[in-house]
Amino acid sequence: MRCGRMPVTIKILQQRMEEAVAALDFEEASRCRDMINAMRGGATAVEAEAARFEGLTRQEPGAMGLGTSQQKRTPPAGWRPPARPDPMTAGRSRHGRKRKG
Repeated sequence: MRCGRMPVTIKILQQRMEEAVAALDFEEASRCRDMINAMRGGATAVEAEAARFEGLTRQEPGAMGLGTSQQKRTPPAGWRPPARPDPMTAGRSRHGRKRKG
Protein backbone atom coordinates (compact mmCIF):
# COMPACT_ATOMS: atom_id res chain seq x y z
CA MET A 1 0.00 0.00 0.00
CA ARG A 2 1.59 3.23 -1.10
CA CYS A 3 0.41 6.83 -1.12
CA GLY A 4 1.75 8.21 -4.37
CA ARG A 5 5.48 7.63 -4.10
CA MET A 6 5.73 7.54 -0.32
CA PRO A 7 5.86 4.15 1.39
CA VAL A 8 3.31 3.68 4.14
CA THR A 9 4.68 4.32 7.61
CA ILE A 10 3.16 4.19 11.05
CA LYS A 11 2.95 7.98 11.08
CA ILE A 12 0.95 8.03 7.83
CA LEU A 13 -1.34 5.29 9.13
CA GLN A 14 -1.94 7.25 12.34
CA GLN A 15 -2.92 10.29 10.27
CA ARG A 16 -5.29 8.17 8.16
CA MET A 17 -6.79 6.68 11.32
CA GLU A 18 -7.43 10.13 12.81
CA GLU A 19 -9.00 11.31 9.54
CA ALA A 20 -11.23 8.22 9.42
CA VAL A 21 -12.37 8.79 13.00
CA ALA A 22 -13.14 12.43 12.22
CA ALA A 23 -15.20 11.25 9.22
CA LEU A 24 -16.91 8.62 11.45
CA ASP A 25 -15.52 5.80 9.29
CA PHE A 26 -14.69 3.47 12.16
CA GLU A 27 -14.09 0.42 9.95
CA GLU A 28 -11.24 2.19 8.15
CA ALA A 29 -9.92 3.44 11.47
CA SER A 30 -9.85 -0.10 12.88
CA ARG A 31 -8.06 -1.37 9.75
CA CYS A 32 -5.42 1.35 10.19
CA ARG A 33 -5.11 0.51 13.90
CA ASP A 34 -4.62 -3.20 13.11
CA MET A 35 -2.01 -2.39 10.47
CA ILE A 36 -0.16 -0.14 12.94
CA ASN A 37 -0.14 -2.93 15.54
CA ALA A 38 1.11 -5.43 12.96
CA MET A 39 3.90 -3.10 11.85
CA ARG A 40 4.92 -2.46 15.46
CA GLY A 41 5.03 -6.23 15.87
CA GLY A 42 7.61 -6.53 13.11
CA ALA A 43 5.54 -6.90 9.93
CA THR A 44 6.34 -4.93 6.81
CA ALA A 45 3.77 -2.58 5.28
CA VAL A 46 2.97 -5.14 2.57
CA GLU A 47 2.50 -7.94 5.14
CA ALA A 48 0.37 -5.70 7.35
CA GLU A 49 -1.87 -4.81 4.42
CA ALA A 50 -2.28 -8.46 3.40
CA ALA A 51 -3.14 -9.64 6.93
CA ARG A 52 -6.79 -10.23 7.80
CA PHE A 53 -7.92 -9.23 11.29
CA GLU A 54 -11.71 -9.54 10.97
CA GLY A 55 -12.18 -12.76 12.95
CA LEU A 56 -9.75 -12.00 15.74
CA THR A 57 -10.95 -11.09 19.20
CA ARG A 58 -9.01 -10.13 22.28
CA GLN A 59 -8.79 -12.65 25.08
CA GLU A 60 -10.58 -11.63 28.27
CA PRO A 61 -8.48 -11.09 31.39
CA GLY A 62 -8.90 -13.90 33.86
CA ALA A 63 -9.77 -16.34 31.09
CA MET A 64 -6.25 -17.08 29.95
CA GLY A 65 -4.77 -20.55 29.74
CA LEU A 66 -5.26 -23.79 27.88
CA GLY A 67 -8.77 -24.47 26.66
CA THR A 68 -10.19 -21.06 27.53
CA SER A 69 -10.89 -20.24 23.91
CA GLN A 70 -13.53 -22.98 23.79
CA GLN A 71 -17.13 -21.94 23.91
CA LYS A 72 -19.24 -22.75 26.94
CA ARG A 73 -21.63 -25.61 26.40
CA THR A 74 -25.31 -24.87 26.70
CA PRO A 75 -27.74 -27.66 27.54
CA PRO A 76 -30.54 -28.46 25.11
CA ALA A 77 -33.90 -26.78 25.58
CA GLY A 78 -35.98 -28.40 28.30
CA TRP A 79 -33.06 -30.26 29.90
CA ARG A 80 -32.99 -30.46 33.68
CA PRO A 81 -30.17 -31.85 35.81
CA PRO A 82 -30.90 -35.22 37.45
CA ALA A 83 -32.27 -35.27 40.99
CA ARG A 84 -29.76 -35.38 43.81
CA PRO A 85 -29.61 -38.63 45.75
CA ASP A 86 -31.33 -38.77 49.12
CA PRO A 87 -28.61 -38.79 51.85
CA MET A 88 -30.76 -41.06 54.07
CA THR A 89 -30.82 -43.82 51.46
CA ALA A 90 -27.34 -43.50 50.03
CA GLY A 91 -25.37 -46.71 50.35
CA ARG A 92 -28.44 -48.92 50.78
CA SER A 93 -29.93 -51.46 48.40
CA ARG A 94 -33.55 -51.40 47.25
CA HIS A 95 -34.48 -53.95 49.88
CA GLY A 96 -33.31 -51.86 52.84
CA ARG A 97 -30.10 -53.76 53.50
CA LYS A 98 -26.79 -52.02 53.77
CA ARG A 99 -24.49 -52.63 50.82
CA LYS A 100 -21.23 -54.41 51.42
CA GLY A 101 -18.12 -52.69 50.38
